[in-house]
Amino acid sequence: MAAPRASEYPSPEEAACVRAAEKFMEETMAAFSDPSHDPHHVRRVRRTALRLARALPTPPDLLTIDLAALLHDVLDAKYVPPASYNHDPRAFFAPLFAALPLDLRADGRADAVVRVVRHVSWSTEKRLRARGEWGAWHEACVELHCVQDADRLDALGAFGIMRCAAYSAVTNHALHAPAGHADQPASAIQHFHDKLLHIRGRMKTAPGRALAEARHKLMVDFLAAVDTEYGEDADA
Repeated sequence: MAAPRASEYPSPEEAACVRAAEKFMEETMAAFSDPSHDPHHVRRVRRTALRLARALPTPPDLLTIDLAALLHDVLDAKYVPPASYNHDPRAFFAPLFAALPLDLRADGRADAVVRVVRHVSWSTEKRLRARGEWGAWHEACVELHCVQDADRLDALGAFGIMRCAAYSAVTNHALHAPAGHADQPASAIQHFHDKLLHIRGRMKTAPGRALAEARHKLMVDFLAAVDTEYGEDADA
């Protein structure tokens, strides 16, 4: 079906779908107890994903993006073992879609939302690329690209720095450890080098790439400041 014009979104029925998905997300993520992956993060991703979508020459389906952004962390394997929902995300989300005022199952958007949710994460993309399973759908699905870019933008810049430190605290990993120390490989600072500094090169949308530049630079400047301050302590 043709995507509605961005200026027409959301209709009252679409807004009701969004409210239901947000409530579902809040209730499910209440058990996560991790400020780096909480409803505030999800709402930032949702807002950014819609901003990216509206900046594209031809906006994709905004309701698919809206719902996928709201639900993108609900089944995060760090907090929800796949065995707990029998490795079947479609069945997990079925009660939510059955209760919505729009029949997104009939028009295919329920499946589209679940597919985006299943493929949005950095680790999933990395794994599929390594297996040669990152295919034509992944390259063509603009709804996936908008949600991916929005999620990754929240891992960059000021929010990215805060979230990295918060996750390290939740998992009891060091914020910083000197080279050669046993704590260094799992430290927050090492996570910048292992993942966060590589995100800029994996952005999918033109507006996402533009936003990533300043956020990437902020992280580079932050890491330089950490090195400077640690060097000053060593000289004391």
